[in-house]
Formats: sequence, structure tokens, C-alpha cells
Amino acid sequence: MNNGALFSCKTDQWETPQDFFDKLNLEFGFTLDSCADENNHKCRKYYTKEQDGLSQCWDGERVFCNPPYGRGIGPWVKKCYLHGREGNGIAVMLVPARTDTGWFHEYIYNKKDVEVRFLKGRLKFGGSKNSAPFPSMVVVFGERRE
Repeated sequence: MNNGALFSCKTDQWETPQDFFDKLNLEFGFTLDSCADENNHKCRKYYTKEQDGLSQCWDGERVFCNPPYGRGIGPWVKKCYLHGREGNGIAVMLVPARTDTGWFHEYIYNKKDVEVRFLKGRLKFGGSKNSAPFPSMVVVFGERRE
């Protein structure tokens, strides 16, 4: 991703930094990257935009999800919430820390079996030299955290 895209609305896709993903993967052992492409997928099994991860069955999967960050993020949050709630897997999302949104209040804030991890500082997506213009959070759906 070019650095200029970080500060514009030209893209809603933000490639997860590999070292950041690797730490999460050590903790959760992901089996599916639900929202990726041929160049940025983090798991052997992944769904592309054309395959539409929202319409796919995630049963039994340990899902990593870094969805497009535009107006269409809500359905991804809902799908992760339902996947974790139904007890047939776990979903871990990397999303912007937008605590004023409907999706945050409906599916994340004060929900049972949902853990929120606000990240200190800002991530550098896709190998960029510049930090993202927004804070991020990791949301864990469906696994009780001790």
C-alpha cells in the first residue's frame, strides 16, 4: 500500500502488519483469514472480496478478521459477534477504535464473551512508514478471557 493512501479515502483496506498478526496468531492459532486477498492473507485458508467472507460458513474456525474500514464495517462486526456467540468458534478483529459507532455499541461494548484491547499508539499498516490516522483496537469474540 502506498503511504499516501493512509491519509486519504482512496482505500478502505488496511493490510495487517505481519509482526502484529504473528503475536495474535501465537495466542489464538487462527485457521481462517475471513477478509483478505491473494497478496495480504495471513492464514492458509482465506476469503477474498470476490468470495465474500460474510456469506461463507465459519463454523468451527478460529477467525482473524481485518475488514474494510469504510461504511461497510458493521456487517463484519456483526458476523464476528454471532460467530463467537454461537459457541462454534472464535473471531478476533482488528478494527479502528471508533467507540461512537452503532456497531461498537450493538456488538462490542459491555457484551458477554467480548474482550476489547485498545492499542497504545497507532499501527503502521501494510509496511507503511507512517502511522495510521486513527487508533485501533483488537476485539475478541467468543472466548472467555481469564
